[in-house]
Order: sequence, then structure tokens, then C-alpha cells
Amino acid sequence: MNLRHRPLGGGRARVTELAFGAAGIGNLFTAVSDEQAEQAVSAAWEAGVRYFDTAPHYGLGLSERRLGDALRALPRDDFTLSTKVGRLLEPSLPNGGGDDLANGFAVPAIHQRVWDFSARGVRRSVEDSLNRLGLDRIDIAYLHDPDDHAEQALDEAYPELERLRAEGVVGAIGLGMNQAELPARFIRETDIDAVLLAGRYTLLDQRGLAELLPLAQQRGVGVVIGGAFNSGLLADPRPGATFDYTAAPAHLLGRALEFKAVCETYGVPLRAAALRFPFGHPAVASVLVGTRSAAEVRDAAAMLDHPVPAALWAELRDRQLLREDVPTPEEVS
Repeated sequence: MNLRHRPLGGGRARVTELAFGAAGIGNLFTAVSDEQAEQAVSAAWEAGVRYFDTAPHYGLGLSERRLGDALRALPRDDFTLSTKVGRLLEPSLPNGGGDDLANGFAVPAIHQRVWDFSARGVRRSVEDSLNRLGLDRIDIAYLHDPDDHAEQALDEAYPELERLRAEGVVGAIGLGMNQAELPARFIRETDIDAVLLAGRYTLLDQRGLAELLPLAQQRGVGVVIGGAFNSGLLADPRPGATFDYTAAPAHLLGRALEFKAVCETYGVPLRAAALRFPFGHPAVASVLVGTRSAAEVRDAAAMLDHPVPAALWAELRDRQLLREDVPTPEEVS
């Protein structure tokens, strides 16, 4: 398929509509092999994906190492790479060991994460990531989950990212979070290029529309949407499905099943509608999907490419599953 490229953050970076989220190849929840990880990245490239996102947090550096191994053989100017700062990886105590499943990753706990949004910590994080990736530069650096470190992130981490951007060590800078309120504050108070917003602009949750997305559009800040499936509920709504990584409450499961029923009347998989929905807002440049296998990558690409008729969005409004003020994709040129 021919994925459209879009500018992100005033043109400092360009991204494809579909982005490869690399937490899965960092052994999120269950292990994948090096070969499976390489095949997933290759399938993304074959599908036209040119934006890849990772973080030190994902598998205690495993995601960055695997992604770098897969990307180094590809033309560097042909893809955009993002990683994140805010968690340094320090060697575990000698008596440590075990696994990292308490943090969601099936990897040996040979390192521990240390929150650090100081200027020195940000610079070291970028240097460490470049070493793990084995690449010459980072195209986008996101402050990662500074929920409990907002003031330090604003006062220390952000200015250091500005310096790194000015030095050309990173191309663009931004914020990656599972909430919409603090990113909106960063848009108001800083010169960030981009926001990676996870789970807060989906068919089930449009909190990002209250302030963040209009601000981003006004200020020329690019938005990447993660968590379009809300961690699984919009991919396969059924008893036991998860919403934001915990069991979905009954009312949300019921709502997701209503979305699915409407989609089926138009011959549209719910996954396709969920991936296309965020592009209804003009600030949204890309949708990031976490994938761990070539099959999952191909499915995501096929779903994003699946036609979604305007009548489907209209019926969702008629059934009050979407508010009247929520923009839908056919409204964007």
C-alpha cells in the first residue's frame, strides 16, 4: 500500500500515516525472538511504514537494540525514528535477577529504571539510546510519561531537549503520555514540535478533543495517536478484553460492541474504523500501532487501508455513539 507522508511539527520531521510501535519487539507481556522482531520491522517497511517509535523503557533497552539492528540496513534518510527520555537504565543490584514482568516485559531484570528528567539525565538518555540503536541520530525525542515530574520536565528536561535540537542531535522534540492535560500545558508553555497521545483520542475516549487537539492545531504541533484500540477493547470487544491494560468495565464493553455492530452493517471491521477515526482531526499526522509480528503489521496496514464510508460515521452520530462535535475523517481534505 502507499502510505501518505505527513509533516510533524512544522516540518522538522515527516511521518507516515501508520507508525510502527516497537514495545512489542521489546517483549511486551510475552517474548518474541530476534528473528520475529526483524520480520515485523521488515513487514512494516514492505507495507510502506517509514515511522518507527521505541523507548528505553520497552524491554529495558531490548526494543531499541532490535529496532536499530533492523533499521541499520535501510537508507537512513528514508525513515523517521523516535525514542524517549525520562527513564535511565541502571545495572541491577548484584542480588537482583528474575524478570521484568512486573513492568510488563518478558526480559531478564538486568537493569532497573530510574526516573530522571534533569538536564544531565536527558542528555545521557539520548546518548545511551544512540548507542543501543547504533544509529547516527534521533529524529524525534519525546519526554516519556512525566506525570509525576511535571515541573522538572518543564524546567530542566525540556530546555535540554531544546539544546539538543539546536545542536542537531535530535531533529524534533515532544511529549509522549497517556493523558491529555499535561501535554496541553506543554503546548501552551513551550516550543515542542509533537505530542504522542496514547489512548485519549479514540472511538471510546475523546478527552484529547477538549483542549489538546485544538491547541495543537493552532500552534502547529503535530500529534501522533497511540492506543487507537485502547489496549485491545476496540480490536476485539469480548468479555475479558482490556481497556487501558485492565479488564474493560461492562459499560465500555457494551459500547464497543455497539460500535462493532454498526461497523459490521457497512462491511467494515471495527479495527479499520478505530484506526481511521483519529484522522478526522487535522492536527493528527499519524496513528501508531504496537505490533510484534509480521502478521500483525500486515493486518494493521490492511485495516488502515480499508475504506470507511461517510455513512458509517453519520450513523454513529445518529446512534449517539459519537457526539455531533467530534470531527470524522470525511471532513478533512
